[in-house]
Amino acid sequence: MKNSRRTFLKHSGQITLGVGLFGLGACAADVNTPEADKKEPTEPAVPVQESTYPGGLFFGISLAQWSLHKMLGRGGEKQMDNLDFAAKARNEFGVEAIEYVNQFFEDKAKDMAYLKDMNQRAADNGVKQLLIMIDGEGGLAELDDKERKEAVENHYKWVDAAKFLGCHSIRVNAFTKSEDPEAAAKAAVDGLGKLSEYAKPAGINVIVENHGGFSSDASWLTGVMSQVNMDNCGTLPDFGNFCIKRKGGKVWDGECIDEYDRYKGVKELMPFAKAVSAKTHDFNAEGYEINTDYLRMMQIIKDAGYKGYVGIEYEGSTLGEVEGIKATKALLQKVGEALR
Repeated sequence: MKNSRRTFLKHSGQITLGVGLFGLGACAADVNTPEADKKEPTEPAVPVQESTYPGGLFFGISLAQWSLHKMLGRGGEKQMDNLDFAAKARNEFGVEAIEYVNQFFEDKAKDMAYLKDMNQRAADNGVKQLLIMIDGEGGLAELDDKERKEAVENHYKWVDAAKFLGCHSIRVNAFTKSEDPEAAAKAAVDGLGKLSEYAKPAGINVIVENHGGFSSDASWLTGVMSQVNMDNCGTLPDFGNFCIKRKGGKVWDGECIDEYDRYKGVKELMPFAKAVSAKTHDFNAEGYEINTDYLRMMQIIKDAGYKGYVGIEYEGSTLGEVEGIKATKALLQKVGEALR
């Protein structure tokens, strides 16, 4: 595709939004780097898994398993199994790298035979296993010392599983019941720090997504990252999920009454990023996401010096999961071409 950036903007109906003003320094030494865009290497904290994604884009495209959560039995009739994910990603979507969600094999973290099968399925389909998103194991920012310690230890088995699968990271949650941001930050530094200490010898990163509550406040999360100050502890910026507080106090349900600016948030989180999540919900007739200016957002990613994978995470309901994944991939390719 030979579209210029101006042509791209014209067709998307969007305006120029300060492209080139986001002068972030590169800070992604231990994420996956597409071969075509490798520059002079720095010493990574963990082994680098390089992308072979075609097209000369500055990033690779991966598929987050949550994009298929209904087909996998969460909120819909189960139509596929976790073990089928690698083949689905490669054969139906042409994606070379995948991001797991522990909910879909939550009782298998220590089942070596099962994990070996996952490895074989991935190898058979030429798919890289990048990370595991961990839910349901407790909040790493809980103020109660015993509760936080239990949450840290609950994640150990997933660190071990990630290492066995050849992943570079586990994504964790800095959840807390506290309403005190300073106390929660102090607890998060402790919880994330201790888990990162466990994960470091295994060469596994512990990365936090903006995923509700204080973690959706990018200034809070970057403050935590700076205090943890470990090279295997970082972030997973998600283009959505910037709602800090909802009506009724629930994390996920209800009207958002306090939302962090998503562009500012991603820009702030990128210096610590070891993965990126391309959240989509709805598209217009031209194929552009209606909630996020993808050209502006991906320019932020590029200006940060990031050259790893960007994960498709479709959460919409207008399109089916298969169609939504394909639409997100097409959008990422189009934007990548425009920014090349």
